[in-house]
Amino acid sequence: MTSKKSWTEKLMDDKDLPRVEEITDKMRRKLGSGTVVIPAPREVDEIMRRVPEGKLITITEVREALAKKHGATIGCPMTTSIFAWIAANAAEEMRIHGKESITPYWRTLKSGGVLNEKYPGGAEGQMKLLEKEGHKIIQKGKKYIVSDYEKSLTKIV
Repeated sequence: MTSKKSWTEKLMDDKDLPRVEEITDKMRRKLGSGTVVIPAPREVDEIMRRVPEGKLITITEVREALAKKHGATIGCPMTTSIFAWIAANAAEEMRIHGKESITPYWRTLKSGGVLNEKYPGGAEGQMKLLEKEGHKIIQKGKKYIVSDYEKSLTKIV
């Protein structure tokens, strides 16, 4: 029987990534034409790690930074989001094991400034950490968003 991988092990498993591929006919309607970069998990974590206290980034900016880095048209929306989730859980796993310098995953929002309910502690956990850094959270329908999040966005180059 094989043991289950830790979040940190998942984060470190590059799976032969990154890879830049042509956008296929099947995906062209959703993604447009050109190329898509499928990032490595550590690349997503590296971008998330660079967001300073008081600042924010959305998954859209993460994807744009990855595309620019690899000379691709876009960053893959699905893998980038999955790897952000893995990075968040790996950071929380590291925090539980006593590591103080962890990826500040709570500063990475979904598109539109929406809190990520899949992060450790759910949207409520992310809300507490963001409020501690001075951000105001408002509820819109069933979602929570950072009020005026655009003013706090940082550019990762």
